[in-house]
Amino acid sequence: MNASTTPPSGSGAHGRTPFGEAPAGAPADAAAASAAAPAPSPTAPKAPGVTGPATFRRTARLILQQGWPVLVGQWAGMAFGVLDTAMTGHASPTALAAMALAVSIYITVFVGLMGVLHALIPIIAQHFGAGRLDRIGHTWGQGVWLALGLSALGATAMMFPDVWLSMSGDVSPEVRDQVSGYLMMLAIALPAGLVFRTVYALNTAVSRPKVVMMINLLGVGLKFIFNWIFIYGNLGAPDMGAVGAGLSTALVYWISLGISAVILVRDPFYRRFSMRIGRPDWKALGELLHLGVPMGASYLIEVTSFTFMALLVAREGVFATGGHQIMSNLAAVCFMMPMALGVATGALTAQAIGAGDYPRARRIGATGLRLAMTGAVLTVLVMLVGRQAIVGAYTNDPKVAMVALGLLNLLTLFHLADALQCMTAYLLRAYKVAVIPMCIQAGALWGIGLTGGWYLAFGPGAGSLAGIVDRFMPGATPGAGSMWLMAAFSMLISGSLLQVWYQRIVRKLAVQTAA
Repeated sequence: MNASTTPPSGSGAHGRTPFGEAPAGAPADAAAASAAAPAPSPTAPKAPGVTGPATFRRTARLILQQGWPVLVGQWAGMAFGVLDTAMTGHASPTALAAMALAVSIYITVFVGLMGVLHALIPIIAQHFGAGRLDRIGHTWGQGVWLALGLSALGATAMMFPDVWLSMSGDVSPEVRDQVSGYLMMLAIALPAGLVFRTVYALNTAVSRPKVVMMINLLGVGLKFIFNWIFIYGNLGAPDMGAVGAGLSTALVYWISLGISAVILVRDPFYRRFSMRIGRPDWKALGELLHLGVPMGASYLIEVTSFTFMALLVAREGVFATGGHQIMSNLAAVCFMMPMALGVATGALTAQAIGAGDYPRARRIGATGLRLAMTGAVLTVLVMLVGRQAIVGAYTNDPKVAMVALGLLNLLTLFHLADALQCMTAYLLRAYKVAVIPMCIQAGALWGIGLTGGWYLAFGPGAGSLAGIVDRFMPGATPGAGSMWLMAAFSMLISGSLLQVWYQRIVRKLAVQTAA
């Protein structure tokens, strides 16, 4: 994942026990994990994908049936960032620069908190696969309490933009004011956005992703209308630039949450889950945090690798910042394909684990990985063929476009590595594998990508990669080009090491179940 994902995209947080209600002291090795798995209820309805012939075609169809609504929903969510970037880009370079910086700060906060809430997906999916339907509503309700608590933390972090902007060098007062106003609006949006992620997690876990997809599609239409009104000052509204984009996001988030609440209350599908918020249950909250904190940390490691890159690239000026933002946004759009397949594959794998069917879980994972890498190749080809028209849709400034086109030469390597890491991370998450993947990502993305990128782009080694940038990314600024080169290299290392660890886990479980 990268700085512009909305989640993300993202990738990688895990604990080393199988799904279930094992306490913090439960067996931590992969062999013990098999024995610790809860037994499914013999009378409970089976989750999709848990039973039936496990051919590649059937498994791929199950993944795609669940994956395509996730993909459309994620694209709809990504359209928020695309609309903000494109519409502010046509407003002025100053508004685009403010958007790039403000989004980097917001995404850092939002994705880290969202990662904690995504612990709901494997926990609820395990309940669903095992047939413990009455536990689903209670777990979701505790997720709502957790979302509200996290919202207070996140809003506080966004109230101090100067702390974040201190990494960006000399930011003009005009840009700084718009960044502050944008973050103020998104602080208002944050509670709705995080509670809505609990609805997303619930529907993902029970194989009903179309609900969120439809809400997100409606949100795109509303977002375009509100952006048109508040960014440009139409229908008598003031011309607010980037701040108007933040206001429109807040309005859409709260409207989307209201719609989802009506659906949960009135749709008969959810009645069997005994949906309720109830009082805070500290034991249930502890279970969520036990898995969610390392998940959120892993999300945060990944997203800060790219949001901090945006703050550093701002040192090269408005045009470099705008070009970086376009590259980052396009990388995020590409990321939606493996992310959707990862979400679907992870949920189906989790359901199989909840049912105690480890061989099927492994087959689902292998099928999902093949689909993700194939989709990544096709996505990159489309992006590279249409690169001129795509960049032109983002900006009419030739200097910004030149930087963006130079950076896009690196998209193939970056996206293929990103897809590998994304799918593997979701598979590990299905097995609740957390600590080792988090360490892998910290070492690769923070150590090699971010720190190494800073060293070679703006630190003592600045200019070391200038020749490579000029040769393979003509038009890109030296700093932005160096940062993206190191980001791609670190992503490749992270994805490869995560895949090695995943194969180790499934091999151990295969030996355990065979015995």
